[in-house]
Amino acid sequence: MKKIIGNTLTVLLAGVLIVLGYTAVSSKITGKAPSLFGYEMLTVLSGSMEPVLKTGSVIAVKSLENTEALKVKDVITYRAVDQPDMLITHRIKRIISENGKRVFITKGDSNNIEDTIPVPEDHVLFQYKGLMIPYVGEALAFSKTKTGILFLLIIPGIFIFLWQFLKIWNDDHASGKRKEQIS
Repeated sequence: MKKIIGNTLTVLLAGVLIVLGYTAVSSKITGKAPSLFGYEMLTVLSGSMEPVLKTGSVIAVKSLENTEALKVKDVITYRAVDQPDMLITHRIKRIISENGKRVFITKGDSNNIEDTIPVPEDHVLFQYKGLMIPYVGEALAFSKTKTGILFLLIIPGIFIFLWQFLKIWNDDHASGKRKEQIS
């Protein structure tokens, strides 16, 4: 039973390390948000969508080829009109036509008023698909620091290596004792 629990913990820890390592490295290399199974993983940085999207959580968003299927109450991630490097995730409150084009009036769930700048269709990048993982965003941000790499990747990696080494050594040592008892 101890062996099954030990192997399960080793596999789980290795899996977590692989996912954290992959997301940290891929986002560092590409400069983009990490992606898993066709979903982009974004970290919630503010409380504007509380309680639905909690600050420090990671949310899964799907890239949009076409915004025509979007409707009121959908949660979208868009490039801010006045700050193109900033991504905002808010809920669609209204859809209006401006100069013959659809624009979205959005609002953060915990905000008292709608956003003042309408969002053009070509600024909408993603749609939130309902998956939020609390606190993982904080761990991902920490994993991108030197201290985070040490604590979340290197130390657990050394722990897994030592665990496996001791396991092999104990197995060899135990089989040597069995051989002595047989002879």
